[in-house]
Amino acid sequence: MVSVDMGVPNFDPRALPMDAADAEADGATTEAPTYSLHVDGADIEIGAVSMGNPHAVLQVSDVKTAPLARFGPSIENHPRFPKRVNVGFMQIVDRGHVKLRVFERGVGETLACGTGAGAAVAVGRRRGLLDAEVRVDLPGGAASVSWPGVGERLWLTGPTTTVFTGSIDIT
Repeated sequence: MVSVDMGVPNFDPRALPMDAADAEADGATTEAPTYSLHVDGADIEIGAVSMGNPHAVLQVSDVKTAPLARFGPSIENHPRFPKRVNVGFMQIVDRGHVKLRVFERGVGETLACGTGAGAAVAVGRRRGLLDAEVRVDLPGGAASVSWPGVGERLWLTGPTTTVFTGSIDIT
């Protein structure tokens, strides 16, 4: 098992960057727990956070049937995200357990995503839906995310496996 300090989640829309037009007050862009997006004829709510890279998190009732193929590319390339965005589809099982699928920008669905796991927990915690310690099940395996709350560092813990060993002769 290895634990990684993932840094402090940043909810400032400018950090993603994201056009937070529906969260503007007196012309100043402000943070909000959720943002509305119109995608493929549907109005959806997302949470948005930077984990050093941009993430939009959409809560779904079941990750197995989540509209990942429909909404993943549309949210990734939505005009409100000028540099595109990773998209997490999060199912809350209970306050200490979520299931997650991630549509990674420029890649598509991935088996695992550490920053995506952190983003999902940060968004869920910010909404008051999750505890400080959360198991995150991804298609490629499970990890544990620990985050006390806003302004604090987020930790990701999970197993490690060697996936490749090699050498290269550079002459």
